[in-house]
Amino acid sequence: MSDAARGLEYRYVGPAELRSLVRPEAVGTGIRSAADLEGRLCALPPEETAEPFTFVVDPAGVLRLAARRSEHVVCAGGGTVLAAGEMCFRRESGRWVVAEVSNQSTGYCPDTTSWAAVAEALDAAGIAHPGGFTHEVVFRRCPGCGELGIVRDGDYFCVFCGAGLPEEWNVDGVRRPRRPDA
Repeated sequence: MSDAARGLEYRYVGPAELRSLVRPEAVGTGIRSAADLEGRLCALPPEETAEPFTFVVDPAGVLRLAARRSEHVVCAGGGTVLAAGEMCFRRESGRWVVAEVSNQSTGYCPDTTSWAAVAEALDAAGIAHPGGFTHEVVFRRCPGCGELGIVRDGDYFCVFCGAGLPEEWNVDGVRRPRRPDA
């Protein structure tokens, strides 16, 4: 994995009751190749492939997919991730490609810089994708009241207490480099 994709590992910051849903058999399907993606998507009815999928990039740099209504923490097996969000696919020239992708995960609240890990996972699997998130979500934790919020239209103010929000990502309060042994 490249230095750019090493970024941060994001820990789960969502509700504890959702972490209790984690089960080994529910971890997202690892996608290491275009053939893995083909097998995963072709096994589903068309109405399911038309919806976005929950995804994470695990600490080893592997893309993991789960059904849209799955929780990111379940898809990740409860562990840390390099990226998380939602991903849509479409058929193009006889193969599946990423049509849309976001970092929308209120369980991990990844920074927009997590795109590097997503791109590297998709490139390693040989899956075509857009050049960045097609929908970016900017998450920040308010230093005043501690609430988690989403920055909209560049307005870095807390909707709960009105305090200013930092421009740098601060959701879990710890910037951790990726473990070298992962």
